Amino acid sequence: MKKIFLYFFGLANALCYAQTQDLASLASGEHLGMNALFDSNDNLYGYVSLYSYGKSGDKTKKFEYVVLDKNLNPVANKEFEGDVTAGSYFGYIDFRNRIILKPNSLDQSVLKLSEFFTPRSMEIDLQTNTVQLKKYYDYENGVFKEINQPKNWKDARKENRDEKKEKGYNYQSSVVEIKEGGFIAIELKDFGKYTSDNALIKFDENRKEIWRYSYNTSGDKKNNENIKLLDKDDQHLYFILEKKNPEKKSFFLLVLDIKTGIEVASKPVTGLSDDTLEHITSFSSATRNLDNDRIFDDKIMVIGRNFENKQGTGFARMIVDKKTFEVDTKRMIYYTDMAAFLPKIDEFGYVEKGYHLQPRDVFFLKDGSMGILLEKYKIDFNLGVGKTTDLVYLFTDKNFKIKGVKVFSKEKSLYDSDYLFSQYLNDGNDVVFFYRDYQKNKETKQKNWQLFINTLMSGTFKQEVVPISEKDSYTVIPYVGKEGYILLREFNEKEKYNKVRLERLNY
Repeated sequence: MKKIFLYFFGLANALCYAQTQDLASLASGEHLGMNALFDSNDNLYGYVSLYSYGKSGDKTKKFEYVVLDKNLNPVANKEFEGDVTAGSYFGYIDFRNRIILKPNSLDQSVLKLSEFFTPRSMEIDLQTNTVQLKKYYDYENGVFKEINQPKNWKDARKENRDEKKEKGYNYQSSVVEIKEGGFIAIELKDFGKYTSDNALIKFDENRKEIWRYSYNTSGDKKNNENIKLLDKDDQHLYFILEKKNPEKKSFFLLVLDIKTGIEVASKPVTGLSDDTLEHITSFSSATRNLDNDRIFDDKIMVIGRNFENKQGTGFARMIVDKKTFEVDTKRMIYYTDMAAFLPKIDEFGYVEKGYHLQPRDVFFLKDGSMGILLEKYKIDFNLGVGKTTDLVYLFTDKNFKIKGVKVFSKEKSLYDSDYLFSQYLNDGNDVVFFYRDYQKNKETKQKNWQLFINTLMSGTFKQEVVPISEKDSYTVIPYVGKEGYILLREFNEKEKYNKVRLERLNY
């Protein structure tokens, strides 16, 4: 979820006061930042705030974490030794309900480039308030090995070059622990322009091989197979299998029994172009990567861009029925489907004055309907930066047909998107999303930032506008809050002022 800088003014009239917390008093180190934590059901658990105390050894740096619950009550904190190459960390909760601190920035000032290595993640057990290096395993030709010390980049590149020279390929593998029990590993031979001898391998908790699914066993420059994971549950693994040969590409829904590795289903996926299906598992825009799927008990919903002749012509939706393994695909074409709502749109998604509709968020509702939030965006070649104007919300029925379009007019902004973040409401049936706008007051003629809170409940939009602007040199960053709230972090580095508070939304 996007974090963005805002300035505070006059919130008291629009938002109700709630819980507060002083981040500066929770630890004495340099504050690096904080982020929201979500459980396995995408429900907000709380927040993790990170602090740094600088180098503590040749290859270590001292940090401290503070974990807050969703009501801003501190529930855990501890100092720890991280890798010296870590600039900061991003926290998330894994399937064991442990908090993983994954490095999200590098500190290249601490080592020579020839000595540089990728920092490792940390693992927090909230029940015991202990922190340790997260265990990672290397798997090679049937042997597990715990990774204790990462190789520096120079040595790793040399090993890869030497192996490629000796064998003609690089052996690649990775292994992850899964909540369904045991481990899943992948391995392949990378020849540079193609791969071969790919395998998906399942192990039990004792790292004993249970089954192996081999594919792409004769891969070469002309013939290749590739799988991309859609979902896994306690019964099945769901993939998109892509087969390439000189004449064509073919795509299949591949379903494997997670306990035995037996192929349960392999059904052709049709109705979309090859380029669309090849990229259906990812969805990006000019400024962000989007979470483009949602898993329900009975189905998997995925959205991506629709491509025709290598050109983006709209959006595509795919639904996998988890009981019958049937696949439903639908397209939404810019000009064909949107022109009735956006008369100035062309076949490639451009609207007035050369602005292009860039996706900012997608919403999957339980009844199968969807919302797609877009922003008008283009590059200012004179300044070399992007600029944005209006937001456009498309809402569809369960058949991916547009039911309506709502345009949120806003002023032109440079450098970044004005969209902030969103959350589901009422058990996933409704949504709320937030954006900002720098607007001129009609009476004073002065420009100030406005925060826009938009709810879509039972098909009806409601908008609340909160005035925000600079006051007393305090900077405010909005974060997602618990349902019905927004979290605001207000700080001033010079005054060592760094507080967060929850404010109730009026909807």
